Amino acid sequence: MKHPLSMTFLHLVLLTLLPLTAIANNTPYRTFYVDSKSGDDRHDGRSIGNAWQSLDRVNSAELRPGDTVRLKRDGQWRGSLVPTSGDANAPITYTSYGEGQKPLLLGSKSRGRVDDWVGMGDGVWATLPMEYRQVQQRGNMSQSIWQHHQESGADVRLTQSQSDEGTVLQIHCTNSGQKSNHVQLWGPEIPIEKGTFLQLNLRVRCSIPFHLSKLDILHPNSPWTRYASANVDRDITTQWQDTAAVFYVDQSSTSGRLHLSLGGSLPTGATFELMLGELHAVTPTVEDPLDADVGNIIFDHGDGCGWKKWSVDSLEKPYDYYYDGASQRIFLKSETNPATLHKSIECAIKRHVIDQSNTHHVVYDGLAVMYGAAHGFGGGNTEHIVIRNVDLGYIGGGHQHTRPNGQPVRYGNAIEFWGSASNHLVENCRIWEVYDAALTNQNNTTPARQENIVYRNNLIWNCEYSFEYWNHPETSVTRNIHFLNNTCINAGFVWSHAQRPDPNGSHLMFYSNTAATSGVEVKHNIFFQASDWGSRYTGGWKTLPEMNHNLWYSDSGIMAWMFQEKLASFEDYQKATGLDSDSIFADPKFVAPEQGDYCLSPDSPARKLRAGVMKPGPMSQMTQ
Repeated sequence: MKHPLSMTFLHLVLLTLLPLTAIANNTPYRTFYVDSKSGDDRHDGRSIGNAWQSLDRVNSAELRPGDTVRLKRDGQWRGSLVPTSGDANAPITYTSYGEGQKPLLLGSKSRGRVDDWVGMGDGVWATLPMEYRQVQQRGNMSQSIWQHHQESGADVRLTQSQSDEGTVLQIHCTNSGQKSNHVQLWGPEIPIEKGTFLQLNLRVRCSIPFHLSKLDILHPNSPWTRYASANVDRDITTQWQDTAAVFYVDQSSTSGRLHLSLGGSLPTGATFELMLGELHAVTPTVEDPLDADVGNIIFDHGDGCGWKKWSVDSLEKPYDYYYDGASQRIFLKSETNPATLHKSIECAIKRHVIDQSNTHHVVYDGLAVMYGAAHGFGGGNTEHIVIRNVDLGYIGGGHQHTRPNGQPVRYGNAIEFWGSASNHLVENCRIWEVYDAALTNQNNTTPARQENIVYRNNLIWNCEYSFEYWNHPETSVTRNIHFLNNTCINAGFVWSHAQRPDPNGSHLMFYSNTAATSGVEVKHNIFFQASDWGSRYTGGWKTLPEMNHNLWYSDSGIMAWMFQEKLASFEDYQKATGLDSDSIFADPKFVAPEQGDYCLSPDSPARKLRAGVMKPGPMSQMTQ
């Protein structure tokens, strides 16, 4: 029998040892310390006594290959970590120091003070109104020139005319396609600086009403890095409306261009008209504004979550909430001021907690990543990433786009490798309460190679999907993807399941895959309890994954959905697919699952399936 540790797998393990070799050779790599409580960004960061304090200082640091950034345990930071790339001989490492809980990176903003809320009547409470003060005019966009892109059968025509107030952009729609990227408008370059706010004045109308969600400032080429985003969140009517789009800048850029996605939302036969006005640098009047979609509200660190709605009028039950992008306010149904009912109210913001777009040769070890409404780890075009001993909880739920039928789509994965991705290792992580997938590599835009990715020894529970994969188009390549020795529990038993328009709890969610695929293996895993499916395949697969030596068990849902055929029992699934021929269907006999202890009891039938493979690390209790 072929040994479960392939040569690719062993090669990747050896790559992760390179920093130790370099240290042994006395290469002068540097270590920087970060202390959220007593650090100071004016320090040099080179010792514990001279630690930095903020993520902004870490993100702006001129790190060199081989450097290590150590965040102090029991500390917490809000915002996004943007890593720096190392090289083939010396990755850059983000890890911890000291005693206590893992360093906590929060993608949320707190609204736990009584003064954060005002009563609106009828049992509805709202966060404080948001306003921006103009600081400096940065330009006038009224004469800007635009271009458009369309794909996948979408058909629009772009014209521009002149009025007394400037250029009128007109988009005539015959077919807007199915997805947001099927129709894109690209406007002028806008130089931007990280951490600033910009306000762009607009006039808009459409011959057929529709909902306009947002504007972005993007890199104009793959992987289309989003530098800044503005929630417009407005119903566009047949009459001219004046509005303002406020951008928060996540990354500095001199090449970012104004971008608008209309695919799947602009009605057939509609003519959408847009006029740009002045662009100003602005500052918020409210500290720490809710300047991006709030995809989840977490009360008392998981004792309860909000139920996202799409209008104030739809708030009916306690903890129903609506995020209004135009005013950047939350409206929440509550019998009284919510801050009098809860010690902690975390509002998850739609940004990646760790945004690793275009990075390579990075190691993360011993961190905690929580409460983000986009991805925990997100970003495209990555190579040689190691994510080890990381905790991720309450991730996802942000508004991604709205379909032509008016149905909003939400998203969010704990660890996602998007687009081109190669030579990644994710091990000994603990992942729970995720809107979509705990782990995934996926692509559906330009052709991409996804290869040599290992997920091993991870503990996953209460996520909609434990592992998700798909890759398009046919010119893409998927090779050597290993999902090994993971313990996956309660797929679909998650805070978000009942809120979804598509409840679909499944341990393995293998969507349509048209890429040239080889070397995908799913072995020596435990898949315990699923609300809907053990595994699901939706189409396009020419070569199925190699699946064997797994333990499956669930007293709910259906074993598999294979290309529209529902296979209810494990025996039906084995017979119809030929997969998991040496796997078993049995209770894994965890030691104390009700207490969060998922170690295997001495008589667990899973033990013999894992004999000879690498043992999982300590995963018995969730980090609070």
